Amino acid sequence: METLIPNIDREYQETLDYLYSFIDYSLTRNFRNAADKFDLTRMQDLLKILNYPHHKYPVIHVAGTKGKGSTSAMTASALEAGGYRTGLYSSPHLLDFTERIQINKQPISKMKLSELVKRIKPAVAQVEGLTTFEITTALAFLYFSEEKADIVVAEVGLGGRLDATNVVDPIVSVITSISYDHMNVLGNTLSKIAAEKGGIIKSGRPVVIAPQAEEAGLVLEGIAEQQGSPVIQVGRNYLYASFSHSLFNQTMLVWPESEQELADKFIETGGRTTWEPVRLTIPLLGFHQVENAATAYTALQVLRNQGIKLNEREIKTGFSETSWPARFEVIQQNPLLIIDSAHNRDSALKLRLTIDDYLADLPVVLLFGASEDKDIVGMFSELLPRIKELVATESNHPRALDAKILVELAHKHGVKAGAVLPLENALYEAMKLADGEAAVIATGSIFIAAGVKEVFTKMQSIQDSK
Repeated sequence: METLIPNIDREYQETLDYLYSFIDYSLTRNFRNAADKFDLTRMQDLLKILNYPHHKYPVIHVAGTKGKGSTSAMTASALEAGGYRTGLYSSPHLLDFTERIQINKQPISKMKLSELVKRIKPAVAQVEGLTTFEITTALAFLYFSEEKADIVVAEVGLGGRLDATNVVDPIVSVITSISYDHMNVLGNTLSKIAAEKGGIIKSGRPVVIAPQAEEAGLVLEGIAEQQGSPVIQVGRNYLYASFSHSLFNQTMLVWPESEQELADKFIETGGRTTWEPVRLTIPLLGFHQVENAATAYTALQVLRNQGIKLNEREIKTGFSETSWPARFEVIQQNPLLIIDSAHNRDSALKLRLTIDDYLADLPVVLLFGASEDKDIVGMFSELLPRIKELVATESNHPRALDAKILVELAHKHGVKAGAVLPLENALYEAMKLADGEAAVIATGSIFIAAGVKEVFTKMQSIQDSK
């Protein structure tokens, strides 16, 4: 008797087609007109039908403009190292949709996602106007419930106050660095953006706040005060410093404010004291990742104070084993090829500082593509003074900006630039221009970073097969 094996790839594609048949503001050029479409009512109605799966486990809720993904990944990795079955919900994905929903770093299988979508369809049909992200968030909550997750780290998709994830009652809220992004939806001042991000602060629940511009920090502290939420400030209640770094990893120090005098003596004596700060090694590069790690570490201390059993050794192990690609990720050493998902002015500045820190005087060929709604002028003002030449390209995305426009903007900065399509050809051109003497850095959006990684992997596979 012939055994019928289902075509998983076909079923999976049908699953994605179904999910993307709903409104997906991340793919539409009308995203700037979507501000009035965000509403938690639909999400609440859907989760009620599904029997409130998001109430079955404790949740760490993470918002912010930049760093929320890295912070979430480090937090989840530490909890996993502590023996907890840890769910991680994040977006967008890099290479495959299943990456958005993980337990202990393992993405949901294509078969399981397809199965859950089939089961959730009747519930979805009862709620009018649902979006792709809302359905995906509900799927994640349901998956974590059915797979008996001990604890879940949930990353906000956009904003915070009206984000689909903001139906959880977190044991701690975390807000990473806030900067200008999605102004058409969140507002065009840091105060307005902070007010949206601060919407995840819940009554009486502690909130960990990463270092912020004063304007944003004041708003967040005000919301926390109104909510009666204890505030734990990174850079005030917990302090941190970079210790050493290479192109493989970096080491940092972190300590509570109560031990500041001991830290001062440690620094003054060059480390020749019996006391020393906690030393953490992370594979994520750049000083901004030191800040993200300090934020994750602080959140974990709050969890420990709430009874979550986790020791320093487990935190160190978890941080060292964190996997979060496309964040100044070195995918080839010689010649040097790095991908980064910077997509606003602040992250472009952090990328430039990381280039200066890690690559010193090494010339840089920038492979760049971006979405049409991004602050290209701001990003270029940070990056272009540091580069040798620009290769402009486009990702396979509906909101990708015309590469010729990028070339025109680069020429205004006096930088040599050319447009090359498709992305595969652009990577070949950038590597040719680098000629083994310059670093190639691909950035501008997560779609460019993902595309370059995919193309490079295929190139390596072809070479290995010869």
